[in-house]
Amino acid sequence: MMPPRLRGDFQDLRAWRQGVYEVLDLALAEHGGTVIVPMTVVEPDYFRETVGRLRERGHDVRHFALLAGRETVLRRLRERGFGHAVGFIAGKDAPLRRESFAVAKLDLCLERLRETEFAEHVWTDRLTIPQVADHIADSAGLTLTPNTDHAVRGYLRRAWIGVNHIRFD
Repeated sequence: MMPPRLRGDFQDLRAWRQGVYEVLDLALAEHGGTVIVPMTVVEPDYFRETVGRLRERGHDVRHFALLAGRETVLRRLRERGFGHAVGFIAGKDAPLRRESFAVAKLDLCLERLRETEFAEHVWTDRLTIPQVADHIADSAGLTLTPNTDHAVRGYLRRAWIGVNHIRFD
């Protein structure tokens, strides 16, 4: 939507933060169930502007910072989208050209998310996706439907999601 020359960190746009707040306020007020929002916000002021305001409105907002070591995050970035195919062709240390924004922000994100304001911290280096989901559900007092995916189906589902998130601009 934004012209390439105007693209930067969209979270710096006040309109984006206001929009996030308004959409979540509406969803939390009108939806009778749990609302899960996967998002990385590392600027304390932006966090207060969104999560803080939602809490001030009386919403029960639980925040989980999913943390991992730098090398783990870089490996996971390489696996996004066609990452496995690129790694097979170009080698496991192929540059992360399509992830340059994420790589540029990585150290700041890892540092900031360790701060107490962003707790509860969940270290994911040695956890599977279902283990992370179980940890969050337990901490939030939620009951999850059992995962019935077998290994191949789970892999294919994650691959399909990854392919659908590839940008071609």
